[in-house]
Amino acid sequence: MTEFSFFARDADFSVAEIAALTGAEPCEGADLSRRVSGIAPVDQAGATDLSFVSENKFLASLRSTGAGVVLTTERFARHAPEGVAVLRVRKPYDAFVAVARRIYSGALRPASMFGTVGVSPGAMVHPTAELAEGVTVDPFAVIGPSARIGAGSLIGAHAVIGPGVRIGSDCAIGAKCTVTHSQLGDRVILHPGCDIGQDGFGYLLSAEGHTKVPQVGSVVIHDDVEIGSGTRIDRGGIRDTVIGAGTKIDNLCQIGHNCIVGRHCIIVAQSGLSGSVTLEDFVVLGPRTGIIPHITIGKGAITAARSTIYENVPAGQFWGGFPAKPKKKWLREVVALEQLAARARKHSDEPNST
Repeated sequence: MTEFSFFARDADFSVAEIAALTGAEPCEGADLSRRVSGIAPVDQAGATDLSFVSENKFLASLRSTGAGVVLTTERFARHAPEGVAVLRVRKPYDAFVAVARRIYSGALRPASMFGTVGVSPGAMVHPTAELAEGVTVDPFAVIGPSARIGAGSLIGAHAVIGPGVRIGSDCAIGAKCTVTHSQLGDRVILHPGCDIGQDGFGYLLSAEGHTKVPQVGSVVIHDDVEIGSGTRIDRGGIRDTVIGAGTKIDNLCQIGHNCIVGRHCIIVAQSGLSGSVTLEDFVVLGPRTGIIPHITIGKGAITAARSTIYENVPAGQFWGGFPAKPKKKWLREVVALEQLAARARKHSDEPNST
């Protein structure tokens, strides 16, 4: 199959320029004038590609690589074939990402699916909506009354921006997103299929039936937040749902009404926060973490995959399990259960056991 890429290469770099950008040290014999214009895994890289090696499991691939330039540690540098320009650096992957962001800057946020510049003829923009300079609106997008879109932002195809919504500068709202009752800061990215600002799930329960509670809050998303495809964030009931600056939310997550998510949190796929949950700054939720209402996860805490949180998690701790508990306690209980099961199997296999 003919080589093809969906992403344009925005720049190329010499070995000397990569070293200056990353702080890496060229190994003896590295051709500082050699240029690379692409990136690739070490086992697939060609002469114009930059690659990296940071783990033992890629050592065999390093020995036979065809890459033009490899970023690696002092430990692995001597294993590269002759002719490869090797750059030594303490964190090869971090250095690799720094260069990759320059080569493929267009891959850092969604772009117009229609190649639109300005407002597409097929878009519906209410006369009272305000679009700043450089806003792109793809076909079939709808922008409601009194909405405001900041400079350089993109509204994708079939996206719906509700009345009065505020979207900051250089944001990217992906195809088929719906944003209502919300305020977004600058450089916010919503990947396709996100729904932001819909009703929170609030009812008064009774034997006669369930009475809906009005949800009159909003969603406030601060600067540099990125939200994955299919994620839903409910607006608040009587206070706002808030997502702090720099937080990254994966695909298919649910954030309930009145939640407060701090700065620079990581919420991994299929996690769900019930109403009025608080995540303090730098919290990391492993995939499929579930949290019951009114729980607080302390600053810098981490949860393991598929954890279910029934009580507050102190700052800086690692919890896991169902129900979740501190990591050491959880793992001790897992080991104890395995030992108990092993003894039960041994007993059942004995000839005289009944």
